[in-house]
Amino acid sequence: MAARNGIPSRMLASAVAEIDANPPAWLAQSRANSTGKRPVWVELRCYVCDFHELARPKKWWPEFSYVMCDFHSDRDLPAPAAGVRRSQFDGVGSRFRGFTDTRDDA
Repeated sequence: MAARNGIPSRMLASAVAEIDANPPAWLAQSRANSTGKRPVWVELRCYVCDFHELARPKKWWPEFSYVMCDFHSDRDLPAPAAGVRRSQFDGVGSRFRGFTDTRDDA
């Protein structure tokens, strides 16, 4: 975005401070649109074998209770507690499934 708007890849610290203090309209809008709710990168770590990778979270990813490699059995996870519903999400990262445990309020 910066290169598209004529900002060079290398700048003096004073020039960066000036842009930070008086941002152009496109930068101000970009900052306003950035809510900070989702991290840019998340670490996915398998509950069973501890394999991990960094991935960019997708909009549809909930807050997972467990993450597990897609070739492990569901029996490798602890059973959900009484009154808890477990949901599974496939296609998380390059090789994971995500699980969420939510209290069943019924």
